[in-house]
Amino acid sequence: MMLRRRRFFSIFTHFGAVAFAFVGSVTSGGAEPAVPVFKDGEAQVVKAFEDSDYWIRHDLWVETEFDSDDDGKPDRMHVSVTRPQQTETEGLKLPVVYVSSPYFAGTGKKGQEFFWDVRHELGATPPERKHVPGVERKGSRPIISKSHVKEWVPRGYIVVHSSSPGTGLSQGCPTVGGDNESLAPKAVVDWLCGRAHGYTTPGGDEEVVAHWCTGKVGMTGTSYNGTIPLAAATTGVEGLEAIIPVAPNTSYYHYYRSNGLIRHPFGFLGEDIDYLYDFIHSGNEARRDHCDCEVRDNQMLAGFDRVSGDYNDFWAGRDYLNDLEPLKAAVLMAHAFNDWNVVPEHSVRIYEALKAKGVPAQAFFHQGGHGGPPPMKMMNRWFTRYLHGVENDVEKDPRAWIVRENDEREKPTSYDDYPNPAASPVSFHLAAGAPQRGQLTTDPAADQGTETLVDNFSFDGASLAQAEWTKHRLIYVTPKLSKSVHLSGTPHISIRLASNKPAANLSVWLVSLPWTEGKDSKITDNIITRGWADPQNHQSITDGQPLVPGDFYDVRFDLQPDDQVIPKGQQIGLMIFSSDRDFTLWPDPGTEITVDLDATSLSLPIVGGKEAFTEAEQESAEAK
Repeated sequence: MMLRRRRFFSIFTHFGAVAFAFVGSVTSGGAEPAVPVFKDGEAQVVKAFEDSDYWIRHDLWVETEFDSDDDGKPDRMHVSVTRPQQTETEGLKLPVVYVSSPYFAGTGKKGQEFFWDVRHELGATPPERKHVPGVERKGSRPIISKSHVKEWVPRGYIVVHSSSPGTGLSQGCPTVGGDNESLAPKAVVDWLCGRAHGYTTPGGDEEVVAHWCTGKVGMTGTSYNGTIPLAAATTGVEGLEAIIPVAPNTSYYHYYRSNGLIRHPFGFLGEDIDYLYDFIHSGNEARRDHCDCEVRDNQMLAGFDRVSGDYNDFWAGRDYLNDLEPLKAAVLMAHAFNDWNVVPEHSVRIYEALKAKGVPAQAFFHQGGHGGPPPMKMMNRWFTRYLHGVENDVEKDPRAWIVRENDEREKPTSYDDYPNPAASPVSFHLAAGAPQRGQLTTDPAADQGTETLVDNFSFDGASLAQAEWTKHRLIYVTPKLSKSVHLSGTPHISIRLASNKPAANLSVWLVSLPWTEGKDSKITDNIITRGWADPQNHQSITDGQPLVPGDFYDVRFDLQPDDQVIPKGQQIGLMIFSSDRDFTLWPDPGTEITVDLDATSLSLPIVGGKEAFTEAEQESAEAK
């Protein structure tokens, strides 16, 4: 048997050529060795770690426990390391901030021509999708990415990057949420902690050992890069002490579907999971055809069901809420309430489960769009506590931090928790008004009868919300608020409806009126939150059944979570319509949805409960 050679130094080969020379020198004289410095519970920038010219950079391949490209050998992940020279010259051991991504080596072409055609009837088999041309891999060794190094290396951390399976120089197939995307970062953490093997080449036997790691690892990243820390944490891997997922996709079903409905992320109408596979597949050209056949054309096309939109085993296997049992890492979630790409429920659903599970968890929310990490102070305290072991009492900090509507991102307001513990559900009822505007009131009116809307995808939601008269939506508004109203939590709607066809899109927006547009309008001015559902799934998200035209069904579902202060002078409006041209399929116009007003209600989580809303409503009525 061939003996494995272990490499303990920071020398690596680059296609056979020595590409790194030893840098730095042993501390001379009696100078104190460089060590991390902490103040007020935060790691400080250390001058000896600050100069990037003296950082050690090298790469390697970590062997995993899976063979996702079926070549008969365990897949190896490409990993790069950036660390202070003192980890070599002075024997310093430091914790690791680790970032993994499918994007580091480049991505495929973007364009509507590669998405699924949304212009067809509900329940119909869509026309075939045009595949993205093969991704041209980019990047050079040993640096996979430079992200996060300027923030963390000077503060006494080592930064590690890896390309996810089937991307860059990492072996295997991309699976977009499959098990190998959890086990790959697990293997890297295992290597950092001395439990897995790393090698200088993709197929060689010369080993690299992470002798400079303390065995404490934290992960972070945004969007797909924020999903991978959660995926790794669900394995329960020892040594992964803390994660900071930013706008993570915690369920690919919730990304591409909604309550049985085929729904697309904002700005990517027609995208589905198989396009995302094409978009990230930058891995080994020799195995691409095999991966395309087995993963994209077999597993995905057979599993994601672009006809019914039902939740099934394929989607359940890509839903991290189902895998939280082993998780023990401390989690600082970050998300935006106006993220219509990875909608906010992705983080809220995980945060709620983590609290119930009892692991350390905090949440940071802001009012912007996709992405946006917590302030550096929050992240620093989190990693200082759980990676360096400094007792800074971060676990006693408020659990929720929310950037208020007019505040800077770096200045969130602290709350005891999210949702705000002072919020309670308030029920609202509908008073007739179609095709103009009806009323939204806390007092139910009897014998309201029904009102009907006619689907037409040609009109976008903003146009429908602003229309004074239209048959293409129903809208119900509160009186003008004389005081601001603070919403905090997840709104819920119950609609009794009938359709004149066996299938229909159902879209709901909660809006703030009057609608404002122009350069001075803010992202929080108009749309409070949204939600979508397939009435065919009124009984089960896993088994949608065709509607009997004319029969009434009770459809109940959550809108997206929110925390927003609706200012005085505004009206809260509930808009019910069918096809949302920015998110849903586009069937031929003409589907009629009839709503039973007496049997339809909206529940809003209001800080101060019904009393707070009634006070604003009464003062408004008195003033009027």
